[in-house]
Amino acid sequence: MQFSEFKKQILTDFDKHIGISLSDEKCQKFFDFMNLLIEKNKVMNLTAIDDPKEIIVRHFVDSSILLKIFGKDYFDNKKIVDVGTGAGFPGIPLAILIDEGKFVLTDTLGKRIDFLKSVVEMLGLKNVELVKARAEDFAHDKKYREKFDYSVARGVAKISVLSEYSLPLLVAGGTMLSYKLYDCDDELNDGQAAIKTLGGMFHVKHPYNLIPGEPKRCVIDIGKVKSTPMKFPRKAGTPSKDPIK
Repeated sequence: MQFSEFKKQILTDFDKHIGISLSDEKCQKFFDFMNLLIEKNKVMNLTAIDDPKEIIVRHFVDSSILLKIFGKDYFDNKKIVDVGTGAGFPGIPLAILIDEGKFVLTDTLGKRIDFLKSVVEMLGLKNVELVKARAEDFAHDKKYREKFDYSVARGVAKISVLSEYSLPLLVAGGTMLSYKLYDCDDELNDGQAAIKTLGGMFHVKHPYNLIPGEPKRCVIDIGKVKSTPMKFPRKAGTPSKDPIK
């Protein structure tokens, strides 16, 4: 896809789904990110989506939906952690759009972090830090524990498990934001014990539609109301094998 076609498509999709207009500079950054993603995906497993139009909607627009829900200025001068970022979603699109935000993206796989380092360098993103670490270990690092205003995660784990990864990273008054299908009430109910134990409180599901004919999606909004006990998260592998009940 040529840049002119890409720019027309992404401007249309961002206007339709999010209601914002992108500058030429941001369009270029998304274009460069997409091309590097497609190229690197040929030699490593970054994404199952390799069609440019699909990448725009399913990765770039979906990752950026928080700006429609909350507004861009909501995240200015805030510290945001992307837990289990994978190929950089939602962290990289958010970092492109929210210049004044401070982002830390974590992942367990060194090859993915190396890929993201090349993305950050190529795009000139000065507001992004990358950390290779297991979520359980990262949340016990004094540099990061209870230091963030927001945590974001897309397709990482069930709420009960993700809460143990994410809530220890948030300051009291912070917010955990998890991208899910709207029909996730059973998962949310199963996670209530973990949320409470870890110092959180469920606030609301923010619904949105992405692809016509596909299930409605949502962002789960969980507030951090008190400090997380120091024993959480438990040792690596335990949260997923034995979720808090």
